Amino acid sequence: MMRQPLPPAELDRNRHAAPQVFERLRDAIISLALAPGTVLSRAALAQQYGVSQTPVRDALMILAEEGLVDIFPQHATKVSQINLLAARQAHFLRRALEIEIVRTLAEAPDPALIQDLQALVDEQRRALEVNDLARLSALDQAFHQRQYVEAGVMELWVLQRRHSGHIDRLRHLHLPLLGKAATILDDHQRIVDAIASGRGEAAETHLRRHLSGTLARIEDLCQRFPDYVRR
Repeated sequence: MMRQPLPPAELDRNRHAAPQVFERLRDAIISLALAPGTVLSRAALAQQYGVSQTPVRDALMILAEEGLVDIFPQHATKVSQINLLAARQAHFLRRALEIEIVRTLAEAPDPALIQDLQALVDEQRRALEVNDLARLSALDQAFHQRQYVEAGVMELWVLQRRHSGHIDRLRHLHLPLLGKAATILDDHQRIVDAIASGRGEAAETHLRRHLSGTLARIEDLCQRFPDYVRR
């Protein structure tokens, strides 16, 4: 598994440090730049980000609440293994939310929304052409987030994101496999077309297929990455 570069160390001094450390560490964990089992040293992270150990501690505690790190008092803090039960529950939550969202959006398709979603799909296609999977993944998130915004339920996006760490890591394991990235593009295009034409049932069908792809490959992923996963 290829590792992505760790996030830049420099923080915005006009913002509180702890949320920034949390965001950067979370992104690195989700992207697998920090793989399951990686030991996280408070002292080393504090030095890397140029802060005291207090914001680092606070960031690690929030990551622990999301199940992304395991804290062993007086011993070590490690990036957690991917919890399959947590991944399945997060998938259930997201599917329930987004089925309702795409149906709602298809009831009264908004041209501005369709234009934005299509632009995101086109950007994803360009990212795939140059094999920029990190950008493709970020655009995937933006594609779904735009729908929450349009439906007026942005707080639900924040809610499901707090539970998505394990399923998102599985998706990052799955993304480089042959055909997965192209399937994402095809699914997104079908979802856009269904919403644009007011076909709520079709949008739901395409969304279900889109969200279920990684879970359908769990056994294969477990065999490929046995050290990363906890059943």
